[in-house]
Amino acid sequence: MSQNETEEQKRERLRKQLNETHKWPCDFTFKFIVPAEGDGEGQLKATFSGDARFSSRASRNGRYVAFTIVDRVHSAEDVFTRYEAAAVIPGVISL
Repeated sequence: MSQNETEEQKRERLRKQLNETHKWPCDFTFKFIVPAEGDGEGQLKATFSGDARFSSRASRNGRYVAFTIVDRVHSAEDVFTRYEAAAVIPGVISL
């Protein structure tokens, strides 16, 4: 990634990579870390379909919870939409 790359260029580059490495529709793995306190888990569950598969693991000190979520997506745009929806969760880290 170039330091001069605009957000639009970055998104297009990522879209191209996703389209080259995935055949849509497919199950896609998302990873997030949220603070253990608060409703991060509930907000993540609201972001994904009812068929999404969630697994979680608490951090060693118990302050954070890491989530792996597998959900069916139909395009690179679906991937972007899920990450953008999760980005509004307080304290979320997207991996």
